[in-house]
Amino acid sequence: MNYWLIKSEPNVWSIDQQQDSGPGGTAWDGVRNYQAANNLKKMSKGDLCFFYHSNIGKEIVGIVEVIRTAFPDITDKEKRFVAVQVRFKQKMPRPVTLEMIKKMKELANLSLIKQSRLSVMPIDPKSWKIICKIGKL
Repeated sequence: MNYWLIKSEPNVWSIDQQQDSGPGGTAWDGVRNYQAANNLKKMSKGDLCFFYHSNIGKEIVGIVEVIRTAFPDITDKEKRFVAVQVRFKQKMPRPVTLEMIKKMKELANLSLIKQSRLSVMPIDPKSWKIICKIGKL
């Protein structure tokens, strides 16, 4: 299993909307950065992703599971990009803010800090465990 972080502006698509999408989940589409799109292509069924509210909040608010691997993104008229299907797993009992993450030396290597504009990024297992602990999971 691999771990990821995916970002969404909560006024566009929030963790509550993700939860309301039910067991069929929703397509994670609209990604137009090639590095982020390549990360989508690397996702496997069963991988877990932190759900990060960007711009407003700047915090990890939940976890989603990849339930369908990369398929053509129907919102891409050029047919160059892909989407994955994700299903809500759970909310973080305690949201983990970007500020909290930046204060932890053990998390200094995260793309969330180094490449702050990247919308889909890998998370190493050690960092996943640390963030889950901070979030009270």
